[in-house]
Amino acid sequence: MTLLVLTNDDGFGAPGINALEAALFHDEFTKYSAGSGAVSGAASSAGSSTAAPDKIQCVTVAPDAPHSGCSHQMNRGGAIAIDERAQGRYAIGGTPADCSRVAISHLYPDADWVLSGINAGGNMGSDVYLSGTVAAVREAVLLRKRAIALSQYHYRNQPFDWARASRLSARVLAQLMAMPLPVGQFWNVNLPAPPLDGSADDPEIVFCQGCTQPLPIEFVVDEAGFRYAGAYEDRLRDPKSDVDVCLSGRISVVKVQMW
Repeated sequence: MTLLVLTNDDGFGAPGINALEAALFHDEFTKYSAGSGAVSGAASSAGSSTAAPDKIQCVTVAPDAPHSGCSHQMNRGGAIAIDERAQGRYAIGGTPADCSRVAISHLYPDADWVLSGINAGGNMGSDVYLSGTVAAVREAVLLRKRAIALSQYHYRNQPFDWARASRLSARVLAQLMAMPLPVGQFWNVNLPAPPLDGSADDPEIVFCQGCTQPLPIEFVVDEAGFRYAGAYEDRLRDPKSDVDVCLSGRISVVKVQMW
């Protein structure tokens, strides 16, 4: 039995974490864990692989309120409330990093993986330093657990398709969980937005590097001060980086090395 802890930064009960749980019981998870599907990039053939889990148990340890963009902030002074809202489903009065720490140190010390997401929005390139979604897996890695962050990029003014996000996550998770992952590293996955032209929607999985370019730094200045005005989709891209891959309609996968 493989024990998976699910968390996020959008909060307990958010549609993204529900989609993540659904992904682990999706037909695509079973299908691709059997070895079908193509991957691109150097990491796709690196090292020996292990079998993807055939029997899994999912538990949820997620913040009781949204913490988008909180980075690796932690509650180090006040009490951290733990509310078991159903069997194996905990709402935590803390940040995503707190959730990983509470889950691993107290609730589920035998967890095999920590999966964070599916975030409502991209977490590519320099986003990983700001993201609560990514901070949850970073904390898990510090505590010597394997971990994967998943995020769904989308176009402004377009609704999220969480059923699609679940299907794509099932495919990529089956492959990543069957690959070697050294201590001190984690996977950061970004799912592309659905094609606007209605074309075939079976995006390639591409292993790549994280983009080194900054987010758009544009401001509107008014009497109140400076307001960010840059468009996420207009950000600079290193060629073949995760920003380039995901904004071009493919699934980007970056192996992030912490040490």
